[in-house]
Amino acid sequence: MLGLRPTAAEPVVPVDSPLTALEAVRAVEAELGHVLDTKLRRAFDVDQVFAQDVAGRVTTFVRRGGKRLRSAFAWCGWRAAGGSGDPTALLRTAAALELVQACALIHDDVMDGSPLRRGAPAVHVELAQMHRAARMTGSPEVFSTSAAILAGDLALVWADDVLTETALGSPHGTRLFHEWRAMRTEMVAGQYRDIHAQAAGSSGVDEAVSIATLKSALYTVERPLALGAALTGGDDHTLNALRSAGRCAGLAFQLRDDLLGTYGNPKTTGKPADDDLRTRKLTYLLAVGLWLADAAGDEEAVDALGPSPSPSPDVGVGGRPDEAVSRMRAALERTGARGVVESKISELAATSVRHFAGATPDPVVRREFTTLVERASGVALGHTGEAA
Repeated sequence: MLGLRPTAAEPVVPVDSPLTALEAVRAVEAELGHVLDTKLRRAFDVDQVFAQDVAGRVTTFVRRGGKRLRSAFAWCGWRAAGGSGDPTALLRTAAALELVQACALIHDDVMDGSPLRRGAPAVHVELAQMHRAARMTGSPEVFSTSAAILAGDLALVWADDVLTETALGSPHGTRLFHEWRAMRTEMVAGQYRDIHAQAAGSSGVDEAVSIATLKSALYTVERPLALGAALTGGDDHTLNALRSAGRCAGLAFQLRDDLLGTYGNPKTTGKPADDDLRTRKLTYLLAVGLWLADAAGDEEAVDALGPSPSPSPDVGVGGRPDEAVSRMRAALERTGARGVVESKISELAATSVRHFAGATPDPVVRREFTTLVERASGVALGHTGEAA
């Protein structure tokens, strides 16, 4: 499939508004397909080997799907701020969000050494397999790491192209671009804080929250909501309510992801369940577990969850061994950290819905947002925003 030139795609026909969130996501998929086809054709015009090996893999990865939560939250921000009529600018902004998400995931998998993503080999793993199958010279790992970095860069370039074209054609383009520019910097800062905390053996709860906010909460919910609202020139009151709602929902999403990264089924999540523990990533779950263990005087749990001494025989290239990972998971259960995180997710999800209610009186949009928060957080919510 990667060796075939794409066929010409028909332009996406704007859909009459108001759309539902589900309809908006379907329309974004169509717009995204059109963008990817166009970009891949242009890549083949530049260089066939690059197009097949790199651009083709980026388009395949993006088409493989994902939750498309960012697209749906952008729609919520657009509708909450009064968006109506031709949704083309919204659809293209959402497509740009999906492309920047692809960049983040491809790079994240390289940095974490994750073998799976979206139920298939990660991009760097596919590239290593290609290297071996073609009997290329040199190290497959060095080649695949370098090529995957370029693949992630390409996804970001495409995202910037789409967003810039949209901003230039919008009366609110300056505001849209300012939100986008801030989001990109926050993503890089969060990713760096993540790897810095791992290298430093950090354990603090406040630091874990800062990383979760920068790395995930802002660009998963808060910025998409603000980007959608920016397209309508939403007022400060609406934007402030959306930012508060997005910050809480984004943190709930990341804390749920932390739990799935420790207890989730790879067949369901599409990614390994042990990576965060094996590499001792500073998640809120880990930080809370260590804090509870220390408060209870549980030295065994403190030893299991704390940073390993350096140099350590149990932390090699692949991270901690299975036995150490099992000890960490047992310590998190014994300290009650899992229950604390579950309670925090419920609190954040309910608070998010209440903040969103201050952004719009539209009951349809509020129900749609509640459904999205439920999906992102894994928490059942009542229409009042209280956890059920």
